[in-house]
Amino acid sequence: MPDQDAGPIYLDYAATTPADPRVVADMMECLGPDGCYANPASDHPAGRAARERVEQAREQVARLIGAEPREVIFTSGATESNNLAITGAARFHRDRGRHIVTSPTEHKAVVDVCRSLEREGFEITWLEPDRRGLVDAGQLRAALRDDTILVSLMHVNNEIGVTQDVAGLAAIARERGVLFHVDAAQSAGKLPIRLDQWPVDLLSLSAHKFYGPKGVGALFLRRRPRARVEALMHGGGHERGLRSGTLATHQIVGLGRAAEIAREEQAGEHARLQSLRQRLLDGLLALSDVSVNGHTEQCVPGILNLHFGGLHGEALKAWLEPHLAVSGGSACTSAHVAPSYVLRALGRSDAEAERSLRLSLGRFTTEAEVEQAIAVFREAVPRLRALSPRAGDSSASVVSG
Repeated sequence: MPDQDAGPIYLDYAATTPADPRVVADMMECLGPDGCYANPASDHPAGRAARERVEQAREQVARLIGAEPREVIFTSGATESNNLAITGAARFHRDRGRHIVTSPTEHKAVVDVCRSLEREGFEITWLEPDRRGLVDAGQLRAALRDDTILVSLMHVNNEIGVTQDVAGLAAIARERGVLFHVDAAQSAGKLPIRLDQWPVDLLSLSAHKFYGPKGVGALFLRRRPRARVEALMHGGGHERGLRSGTLATHQIVGLGRAAEIAREEQAGEHARLQSLRQRLLDGLLALSDVSVNGHTEQCVPGILNLHFGGLHGEALKAWLEPHLAVSGGSACTSAHVAPSYVLRALGRSDAEAERSLRLSLGRFTTEAEVEQAIAVFREAVPRLRALSPRAGDSSASVVSG
């Protein structure tokens, strides 16, 4: 069992990550009376110094995703970036068409934005991912119409970790002259993103998903061919007139440093997390009646979503809480009692969705913690099944389509 004095082992990196100490150090340089605290829009030496730090961060983010610095717009996070990209593009292009294509397994920051646009008179086509969570290229091609103005599909699903071929899907949209938006909150800093090669027009990311601070993110807005959006915030013309408000220098510097670290260490960290994920998966599949929700190979290495037959996920989560910090799904929907809408969209029953947990690994996860987590599950699952009238004993399996 984990050392209780040290607190539960953190296995919820998909919800948020701790800021890397190197990020914190850079941010501290921009706080306090002796720091680089001035308004970046001010035209005096202190303001220019702050502006230099902001522009350095813009370059760091651009290098991470293969973009030009002037294509990076700073926001408060991926939720705001998604709103600006989707609503901004829809309103800017509404005279050309009012049809948008997306998926029901997107993050709520996309699903709810599209629902809101439906109330404004836009029509949404909801694609149907297969049981592994993958969107079919043929289905996307068939959904496009003459009045389609935007497609929005995420790179990595936040609940099951499945990775979409966004470059290939974006190419289909580009052929038809349709803007393509990607929610990359779960992939930025973890998987290679090559916007200098991918025909993606808009892309959203959040710093706190890859060891930067909460409250800051970015929107990539392609210059050639030019992606146009309508501003949602007004007040000072900051960020090329698309996101007014005094720039938070310390947060932006933290985002830039996090992006730089991710770019330099991404390959090695990917391999390390892949190994840890496989060890965790092997250890838990050794228990009976455990299966994977999603694709077992086309996925980000840090996320593992498992169904535990014969158990209620919340009961298992409650038993695990003193030992492990895990999630029943997206942190943005944890206040809702209903089963995961993502798993239900993939054809899982309410009962199957309720018996599922998301475990996510990260930069500070150790081999010892993975072994301890396996030991906790090996004690918890048989004990809870023995108490459950629904207990079953089928063989371990992988539900991957």
